Formats: sequence, structure tokens, C-alpha cells
Amino acid sequence: MRLFVALEIPEETRRALADLIDRLKDITRSARWVRPEGIHVTLKFIGEAPPQQLPAIKEALAQVRNSAPVEARFRGCGFFPNERRPRVLWIDVEASPNLAELAAAVGAGLEPLGIAAEARAFKPHLTLARFEGAEGIPRLLEKLQTFEPFEFSGVRADEFHLFQSQLQRGGARYARLASFPFVEGRS
Repeated sequence: MRLFVALEIPEETRRALADLIDRLKDITRSARWVRPEGIHVTLKFIGEAPPQQLPAIKEALAQVRNSAPVEARFRGCGFFPNERRPRVLWIDVEASPNLAELAAAVGAGLEPLGIAAEARAFKPHLTLARFEGAEGIPRLLEKLQTFEPFEFSGVRADEFHLFQSQLQRGGARYARLASFPFVEGRS
């Protein structure tokens, strides 16, 4: 099973991102655009896990707590690793400090199960596209500048979710396996 932990985004944001993708997708053939229904804020990519480990993963995630809901806004865009060698186009997530704390707590809760900690610093984002080459990137950059500033609705989240990623022709499909309230005093 290919698993990850994430926050959902509001439907209003999802629709706005779908519209943006529709306006950009014909500019470059090197982009693989994500399905709007699958856009989320990843807290932890677990990767492949055997099905028999699922109950322990759920138990570990059920223990994760934070003192307050996460507040986040979606604005701005960028590329990983950079514009000159883009591999991913993303929308920035500006969030309350407890989003990073939540991601760290999720990771720490899963480490005793042999799920490795993240080697990279946590950079919350919404992935829009992955690139297989640089064809059309200059035109894409020009078009993106005409849409600035990027600003989408925000979210106030008090639960996160465990998803299974099923790789299929035409992109991954996600199935929510469980939800976990994380604000202390809520269960």
C-alpha cells in the first residue's frame, strides 16, 4: 500500500485551482497536471507499507495532538527546485506555525514503526504539475505572470487524513482510509 498523511483543502480552493490548471494545461506538453480532486497539503509521505502495518499506523496517527486548529492561506506560486530546472509547479501554503509542528508530530509518531523521518525541511505546498522536461517552460512562466497575484481561499483544519495513493494510467487516485482529529480536547 502506498500511503501518505494530508490535510484536505476547501472545495472553493479546489475549483479555483481546477480553473487555473485548465487555463495553463495547453501551454506545455512537458507538464503532467494533477487531478484537482486530489490536491491536498501533504504532512507526511509514508510510501509503501504492508497492509498488516495499517492498524499500527492508524493507532500512531490517532495519538497525534496539537493545541489549536491549523490556519492556512494559499497564495503565490513557485517551482521545485527552481524556475530554470522545474520539476514541480506549486502553490504556496502560508500557515500558522502549528502546521509545521503538526507535520513533525506526525513524523515522530510514525518513526517507531520504522517509517523514516523526512530528510528535507517541511515546505507546505499544493502541487499543480510535475514536469518531464523544460519544453514550454518560458511560455508557462510568461502566462503565470499574467495571473499574479495568486490568492486562493484559506482553511482552518482540526483534523488530518490517511490516504492510499493508487497509481493508475492518467495519474494517481487517492482513497481516504481514516481521519484523525488533532486538536486537544477533541476526539
